[in-house]
Amino acid sequence: MNNKKITPEMLKQAEQKAEQAMQQFALQYAPLAEQNFAKVLDAMRHAKISENHLQGSTGYGYGDVGRDALETVFAEVLGAEACLLRQQIVSGTHAITLALLGNLRPGEELLYVGTPYDTLGKVIGLQGEAAGSLLESGALYREVDFNFNQPDVNTIISALQPQTKILALQRSRGYAWRPALSQELLKQIIAAVHQQQPEVIVFIDNCYGEFVYAEEPTAWGADLIAGSLIKNPGGGIAPSGGYVAGRQNLVDRAAARLTAPGIGAEVGSSLLAQRIFYQGLFIAPLVVQEALCGAEFTAAIFTELGFAVSPRPEDRRSDIVEAIQLDTPERLLAFCQGIQKYSPVDSYVRPEPWDMPGYTDQVVMASGAFVSGSSIELSADAPLRPPYIAYFQGGLNRWHAKIAVTRTLQDMLAAGLL
Repeated sequence: MNNKKITPEMLKQAEQKAEQAMQQFALQYAPLAEQNFAKVLDAMRHAKISENHLQGSTGYGYGDVGRDALETVFAEVLGAEACLLRQQIVSGTHAITLALLGNLRPGEELLYVGTPYDTLGKVIGLQGEAAGSLLESGALYREVDFNFNQPDVNTIISALQPQTKILALQRSRGYAWRPALSQELLKQIIAAVHQQQPEVIVFIDNCYGEFVYAEEPTAWGADLIAGSLIKNPGGGIAPSGGYVAGRQNLVDRAAARLTAPGIGAEVGSSLLAQRIFYQGLFIAPLVVQEALCGAEFTAAIFTELGFAVSPRPEDRRSDIVEAIQLDTPERLLAFCQGIQKYSPVDSYVRPEPWDMPGYTDQVVMASGAFVSGSSIELSADAPLRPPYIAYFQGGLNRWHAKIAVTRTLQDMLAAGLL
């Protein structure tokens, strides 16, 4: 950030320019949002969804037509052969774990491009001896030192070894100052890996990326993807759940990991009525459009004020996350606390850094959401470490993002933090 003192007049001008940037982005993105909405609508029509599919089930869940049809719908939306979409998947990390551990055997290697998201450290076994970790099961693990800002696909290809079973990529930025993986780059990587070693499974952590493009990585040739329903595809309505999608045999192995071998996807009751999951998916493309508009406003206003952001307002967006480098812990805390303050739920709560399970640093998390922990609703979170980057995402409508960010900046200015 530059050292020029920000005045109320400068903040007002920045807000006006950010508003213009948001409106321009909305016009440019609208055709893609409409295309994604049409895709979801048609998938539900093809599956002949009826009121009967919107009910729940109990017990083992045998013959749960609503659950099975929803998986068929989502598989079509994703361009995947099969999909496991369940209320019992508790998070994106859980979905990723099912995909990875379900498809790795002792002596087979998981090769990760870059450093995985913080919560996967214990899943893999990199942070102590967590029961049931990948390394405990006898699988192998390596990372590719990859330059996301100047990507070279050959770096990945040269790292493949005969024992490599899964090549894993994280589509979003996680807690890293790097761009999300673009459609063009992912297509190049998938094609190159399949040409070099066709038996390698290309897995993509799809969290925060659904409906940002007109297609998902499974439509580009990825073998397996996973994500959370309290992010993009739940539309801010789904109260829980996650998914694994891709090739049928790989999804079957993930399902066996969720339940038990020989049982797989045949069981799992829908204790919550399926209506909210269908309805969440139905509106998800439009909710993602709103979240992207809010991210564009945020990028533009902080850029005008002299802060470094990623992506920049002129960049092509590949996920819903906006990273803002705030430089000091005081600013970072004030920003996250402001987003909480201007939320519809728990607005009176003051988030503080804490030792969140699965993370190596203390994390501050603002999420005044109707669904606890929902990242498609307006939220901001960050590990408390230099250079104190806030990760801002979500917003069921663009106006919430604009109001929350603008008022938070006004509060920060009044407190002498700008």
